[in-house]
Amino acid sequence: MTYFERVLVANRGEIAIRVMRACREMGIETVAIYSEPDKHSLHVKYADESFLVGEAHPSKSYLNQERIIDIAKKSGAEAIHPGYGFLAENSGFAHRCDEEGLTFIGPSWKSIEAMGSKLGSKHMMEEAGVPVLPYTPDGVTTLDEAKRISADIGYPVIVKASAGGGGIGMQIVEDEAGLEEAIEKGMRIAASAFGDSTVFIEKYLVKPRHIEFQVLADQHGNRVHLYDRECSIQRRHQKLVEEAPCPIMTDELRERMAESALKVTEASGYYNAGTVEFLYANGEYYFMEMNTRLQVEHTVTEMVTGIDLVRQQIAVAAGEELSFAQDDITLNGHAIECRINAEDPLNNFQADPGKIVRYRSPGGPGIRVDSGIHMGYSIPPMYDSMISKLCGWGRTRTESIERMRRAIFEYVILGVKTTLPLHHAIMNNRHFIAGDTHTHFLQEEHVKENLSRYLREEETRMQTLADSLRHGKEAAAISAAVSVYISQTQNRAE
Repeated sequence: MTYFERVLVANRGEIAIRVMRACREMGIETVAIYSEPDKHSLHVKYADESFLVGEAHPSKSYLNQERIIDIAKKSGAEAIHPGYGFLAENSGFAHRCDEEGLTFIGPSWKSIEAMGSKLGSKHMMEEAGVPVLPYTPDGVTTLDEAKRISADIGYPVIVKASAGGGGIGMQIVEDEAGLEEAIEKGMRIAASAFGDSTVFIEKYLVKPRHIEFQVLADQHGNRVHLYDRECSIQRRHQKLVEEAPCPIMTDELRERMAESALKVTEASGYYNAGTVEFLYANGEYYFMEMNTRLQVEHTVTEMVTGIDLVRQQIAVAAGEELSFAQDDITLNGHAIECRINAEDPLNNFQADPGKIVRYRSPGGPGIRVDSGIHMGYSIPPMYDSMISKLCGWGRTRTESIERMRRAIFEYVILGVKTTLPLHHAIMNNRHFIAGDTHTHFLQEEHVKENLSRYLREEETRMQTLADSLRHGKEAAAISAAVSVYISQTQNRAE
């Protein structure tokens, strides 16, 4: 079966390597692009050919559309995979690829544009019969109108950028007194981040769950869902822990939500891989948005379905029909993903770029690590703080958690602060173990207290390891780390 001979991967780090791995399995050559700080990155070495795309700042490198297209043509690439972030949901870039005779490995630019508008997509979903939260059907134009509509919806409300994503510009408003400032701030951020100052108001759910459905569709009208994911544990509206399937999912709820997800896919004329995101509270779910790209957390879906989503993306982009139907897709076990970020969980998740002086990744049954780092690698400060993804699969959710605990213990990253201690804390938290999570999980006082204790204990363990390694006592370091770990975790789950 013929797909493409050469694909340019318009991204960096672990996702670039993830895409290149699928291409290598399929016999497809890959082209990497890199900015000046990324010249020693793993994705540059992994690719068949690599090109300098520009300076450090994303606008001059990974967001430089003309330069990327020029490299694609010069390198002989027939298609471009955007990964996630950067240009992955840029309808203009997808359109330019079409104009230049390059295949964009993703949905059509029209679908990206339609779903990229939070307001436009909500209108579309209402027409398709998909549940949505009460909202302003048009962008906010006057303060008086905003006050009236907010009173009708009922506080709290949230001010969102119509063209936004990733939580950027969101402002939660508890009462009328804070509405004007929230709108003004939201519009400023929206204009700066997305070039569109339009904001709208939506009902705010205080402690919802974030549940999403992976969808996949080809260009011949075939569409399927690959079940659900729970993504409620977040910081600053960005996910930290994801799992598949959702621990509270019932057959009846899954059937309803899956039907809605497929309606979204059909209404938007969508093909390729995508994710339909819902908020869930009090037994009801509401459409939030559709991510028109591969998701960071696609890994857990792959682990429980056995379907390689990147290979499917490439096949669909090449015009192939899906090789399976809905009834062929089954769930097998449970998978959890922890996003490992170079940031300090005890300091408001402040980014902590720098050089990795010691690195050892975990392994063993059920463990998967998607990483773009190595010992001696310097994490640059100008890009996203996520450096790897740690995933654990088990026959049950309990086994998956147990394997994640063991893998976190094995994972050594020294030289920068990471979220590993936080994930150690979460995997031992009794509320998480019980599946009792929501989007404000990390802000709960009883959770924060326990998390802080575990965070400091894990920091102590890693410092013990670092001190021993600094003096060349590797055996002693491992022994000390094991002793501290056992003393911390034996017979305890808070």
